[in-house]
Amino acid sequence: MSQSPSTQSTSSKDSSGGSRDKEVTKRSDDRGTTTIDDGVVAKIAGIATREVSGVASMGGTVSGAVAEVVGRIRGDEHTTSGVGVEVGTRQAAVDLTITVQYPATITEVASSVRDNVIDRIEKLTGLEVVEVNIAVTDLAFPGEEQEGDDSRVE
Repeated sequence: MSQSPSTQSTSSKDSSGGSRDKEVTKRSDDRGTTTIDDGVVAKIAGIATREVSGVASMGGTVSGAVAEVVGRIRGDEHTTSGVGVEVGTRQAAVDLTITVQYPATITEVASSVRDNVIDRIEKLTGLEVVEVNIAVTDLAFPGEEQEGDDSRVE
């Protein structure tokens, strides 16, 4: 007879030994425990967002520039610039900041991003995504160089 999965949220120290607490989601059943860090959920959301046609970049101009420098130092292929997540025991909420490529329809791009982010997070983590809030902060025009985000090849 199998147990139903139980979940809990705990805090842990970051890998550098610092005092910053990170949220992690733990799922347990009779065969073991799986722990999912909030950073993993944020990366999934960032990758899923960049997969959508019409998304030119993520994050604002300043946060994008900072994330680009940090990404180069750390060697991160997929940064979480423009992504905020709140992860509970069974649910997650996501906040995204994006720039849309002109002349894409903003509402269609946002809807596609929302659907893709929900699909990826729910399939990969088993968490229910209760909301995906999207802030479109700029339009990118063809031939215009994007500040702060070189992760997307056009």
